[in-house]
Amino acid sequence: MRWTYSLVLLLLIHSGAFATDYVTAGRLLDVRSGDVLEKQVLTIVDGRITAVTSQADTSIPDDSDHLDLSDYFVTPGFMDAHVHLHGSAKIQGYRNLGMSQATATLWGVVNARKTLHAGFTTVRQVGAPGFADVALRDMIDSGELTGPRMLVGGPSIGITGGHCSDNNLLPFDRESIGDGVADGPWRMRAIVRRNIKFGVDVIKTCSTGGVLSKGTEVGAPQSTVEELTALVEEAHSHGRKVASHAHGTTGIKNALKAGVDSIEHASFIDDEGIRMAKRQGTYLVMDIYNTEYILGEGEKAGFLAESLAKERRTGATQRANFQKAHEAGVKMAFGSDAGVYPHGDNARQFSRMVRFGMTPLEALQAATINTADLFGRSEDIGELVVGKYADFVAFSASPLQDISITERPSFVVKGGEVVKTP
Repeated sequence: MRWTYSLVLLLLIHSGAFATDYVTAGRLLDVRSGDVLEKQVLTIVDGRITAVTSQADTSIPDDSDHLDLSDYFVTPGFMDAHVHLHGSAKIQGYRNLGMSQATATLWGVVNARKTLHAGFTTVRQVGAPGFADVALRDMIDSGELTGPRMLVGGPSIGITGGHCSDNNLLPFDRESIGDGVADGPWRMRAIVRRNIKFGVDVIKTCSTGGVLSKGTEVGAPQSTVEELTALVEEAHSHGRKVASHAHGTTGIKNALKAGVDSIEHASFIDDEGIRMAKRQGTYLVMDIYNTEYILGEGEKAGFLAESLAKERRTGATQRANFQKAHEAGVKMAFGSDAGVYPHGDNARQFSRMVRFGMTPLEALQAATINTADLFGRSEDIGELVVGKYADFVAFSASPLQDISITERPSFVVKGGEVVKTP
């Protein structure tokens, strides 16, 4: 059966995803080489690609499920290495104290669907209280909920009063301590072991203060090299990678010395830090769009005045260092920090990555093969080649010519199932 813009297709999409056996792509991006292949056919079995052939050389059976994208430009599904699905971007600062964990988790269900429909078929959630992200991942994997493939970190791990995990908005007499607080190397190891016990895929920590945490200086180091090294050793011994939130110069270098796998934000990275990251093959995940949302909509959303002031000192420097690190050849993955700004707008980062030094192809590679490598999942995702999941996005125009088209996907397919149409 040939799927077209028919009432049957629309009813199927409205009721949920449907599987397809063949996809005809008018233009198909080989994201590794940058080549654009004309009139290709993807054959899909059990959610994976079993053949990529030219349309002229392929006979599609009449009784097969066939998605015709002959008028579209098709790319691999995008990946976002830094999201916070739980909660709402429009409820920030002290307002967020009124949100229960149950409510935040329900927001996660809504945000997961928005993220997938935006073309992001795989994401890494870097921190969620109470292992709510583990539950969301498992419900999506079971097919009960709609959302991207998820790598999850559970509660972030950090020092008392630090940016990660601790609750700095409440006063002392509330006796509120975050569920990932760890001081000292052995406590760091213990929390890593606990997080792994309860099902995380990645370990998230902080080696500096942050923009959005009350009372922390964005560039100040947090956790010693000894603490970070213990955390990384423990995580790696269990086969888990480590992502370290790090804005400040010293904290970035401390995390690099400890052997983390990715530096999140990297706002004030200096030349030595860039050289260290390049030499070690450490990925930088730099969220260079969300400064616009924080400064434009932050006050209305409830961000603290001190957070807005910190962002004013950080955003422009981060963008300049993004360009410097890219020019130096440091590995870079796509990370939006969605959750700070609304989910579903993840792709707005692409145009900023191009504005600050990348070609459109390099920006697309950052969100596909690079992020798949960072995730350690290159055997399954990142490219539209035989053996990998049939995760892809279709656009009405070429993102190589107009990168902003990534913000307007026409079709989204995850594991061979169509989850969004125009």
